[in-house]
Amino acid sequence: MSTDRYQSPLSERYASREMQYIFSPDMKFRTWRKLWIALAETEKELGLNITQEQIDELKEHAEDINYDVARAREKEVRHDVMSHVYAYGVQCPKAKGIIHLGATSCYVGDNTDIIVMTRALELVKKKLVNVIKELADFADKYKAQPTLAFTHFQPAQPTSVGKRATLWMQEFCLDLEDLNHVLSHMKLLGSKGTTGTQASFLELFDGNQEIIDRIDPMIAEKMGFRECYPVSGQTYSRKVDTRVANVLAGIAASAHKMSNDIRLLQHLKEVEEPFEKGQIGSSAMAYKRNPMRSERIASLSRYVMIDALNPAITSATQWFERTLDDSANKRLSIPEGFLAVDGILDLCLNVVDGLVVYPKVIEKRLMSELPFMATENIMMDAVKAGGDRQELHEKIRTLSMEAGKNVKVEGKENNLLELIAADPAFNMTLEELRKTMEPSKYIGRSKEQVEAFLSVVIAPILEENKDLLGVKAEINV
Repeated sequence: MSTDRYQSPLSERYASREMQYIFSPDMKFRTWRKLWIALAETEKELGLNITQEQIDELKEHAEDINYDVARAREKEVRHDVMSHVYAYGVQCPKAKGIIHLGATSCYVGDNTDIIVMTRALELVKKKLVNVIKELADFADKYKAQPTLAFTHFQPAQPTSVGKRATLWMQEFCLDLEDLNHVLSHMKLLGSKGTTGTQASFLELFDGNQEIIDRIDPMIAEKMGFRECYPVSGQTYSRKVDTRVANVLAGIAASAHKMSNDIRLLQHLKEVEEPFEKGQIGSSAMAYKRNPMRSERIASLSRYVMIDALNPAITSATQWFERTLDDSANKRLSIPEGFLAVDGILDLCLNVVDGLVVYPKVIEKRLMSELPFMATENIMMDAVKAGGDRQELHEKIRTLSMEAGKNVKVEGKENNLLELIAADPAFNMTLEELRKTMEPSKYIGRSKEQVEAFLSVVIAPILEENKDLLGVKAEINV
């Protein structure tokens, strides 16, 4: 490993090898050659003087790229596409004259970008579906485990641990909907020439409009796409990059929200992310168990959400049929957005798969607050026994304030039940009051909502994507 140059932490620490390969030079240049073959085959099939021998020669050298020749040529001509056209021609002397025929640089550059983003979206989808599956298993396991819910991070009506997980899951499901929409609408640029008018093909095919209309659909089919964008300038619309980046930003936002909740729950000692036997939480405080993976999810997610601005601004500032101020930005913003989301989803898989729940801690905190939340039920029982609702309401308000003062000012245990039992207006014993303190009575339809959500929403998603299931994440650091 080189130690005297900058190395991206996205490749060194966070992203998987699979995602890194999708954005690798090898993937790019192999795709260029496949596109040149598709173009040559199309032109041959539409009647140009291209031989099968030339096509076969191109296919023979589609994978063994002579990078040394391309690099040396680029130093001379300062043009990456023409350098690779030259290098391919060195290997294919019979086909040299028909490589890139009628095309402009964006034919390989932009079509490859679309192909690469499509493959990357497919990998993101696979991991996203597996995150949803892990959360579904977690929610099902803890669907009836009562826990204190929070609004404004203040104690609120109880929920269940599993119900809370469905909130995380639902946001990821919305992201999956957006991803599926964008993925299903990805189209190639095709081969439209320098300003998108296909003027070069008018020359090649002697102005035959019907033949020219067949070029893009044939290229799309050969490259595994349904169609090409119907019109373009020299490039495909950079709006496409914006749509893709917004999907990534949405996933990042959902992951960030989940990671925040887990970090807060770990502070409360109710839930804990995986912590290896030899893992060190702090260089100074040996006892610490920091939620570093959830923190990393949040950190990377913020990067992706901000990164989505890059394609949006780039799309907005393109001039006419094309300017080149998109190129350097695209080379950074698109790959890094995908690499970061890949790392985020791997972390989500790892965290949810190993998430530890501490029911005793959860129960202790819930029980310390439950007397306040049970007051309405207590009041209703007292009214049934003959009490006055308005009088009892005022008494409960006063006693609740007294109990709250005992907890917050004097540091005592919550003694609201004892205070109510001592008041003859309620006509209830402490034993009777304690029987009302069953947490499961106060979680509403949490269990049933989890079951319905898993059955109605999640099960069809997992069935539809069952071939994608089974991914386990490896965390580098």
